[in-house]
Amino acid sequence: METEAIVRLTVFLGLFAIFALIEAWMPRRVRTQPRGTRWITNWAIIVIDSLTLRLLALALPLLAVGAAIDAQSQGWGLMNALNLPLWLAVIITVLIFDFAIWAQHLITHKIPILWRFHRVHHADRDIDVTTAIRFHPVEIALSMLLKIGLVYLLGPPTVGIIIFEIVLNGTAMFNHANIKLPLWLDAIVRRVLVTPDMHRVHHSDQRHEHDSNYGFALSIWDQMFGTYIAQPEKGHDDMTIGLEWQDDRPSKLGWSLGLPFQRK
Repeated sequence: METEAIVRLTVFLGLFAIFALIEAWMPRRVRTQPRGTRWITNWAIIVIDSLTLRLLALALPLLAVGAAIDAQSQGWGLMNALNLPLWLAVIITVLIFDFAIWAQHLITHKIPILWRFHRVHHADRDIDVTTAIRFHPVEIALSMLLKIGLVYLLGPPTVGIIIFEIVLNGTAMFNHANIKLPLWLDAIVRRVLVTPDMHRVHHSDQRHEHDSNYGFALSIWDQMFGTYIAQPEKGHDDMTIGLEWQDDRPSKLGWSLGLPFQRK
């Protein structure tokens, strides 16, 4: 598990650096706020998220990868009972868990108490690679509990969970990145994967637009279940990113962490 964590961290940092450089080279939108405070806040949030997961690991004491190892050794879960070929089990694992994250994302928009935590992510007034790591620690903990429960139910191969986590983190950074893809390339890629233009619609301040395009990796779920919106009504240059707080508050750490507990 230690090697797995090092591999995941290396891939994460490498992809983050690549997308950050591409953003600087060919940005899709002009920023409304400077990087400085926003990036410090968003990075501070992921540090707090990581500490939260470490505390969660002490209580459980297994997170998703550890749960997969445990389920496999105990023979628990549907896939262990079916004894599928490894390659097929990995593909099924990635598909099922990606759908689960899509469904979880949709639910966080529909249930008020969950939306209070998820709107920390949506309050960011710019959308870039750091927005992909801006999730309230309570939401991160709930997401991990969902994944652990699903691991024990399905009994997926450990390598399948590792691949899924890498794919999820990588595609989330990709589709949150402020990257300008050629329209022809975007049209091809979004048939399978969520592109930056597709996911940017989801960060619109308009409720009917941010209640769409819930996918993080695969775009097929939104297309299948009728939650897909191709483009924002005002266009990508004129649309407003974020929620009702169009000032400096979303770029502040204390305000962001306390947002779910505000009266409004």
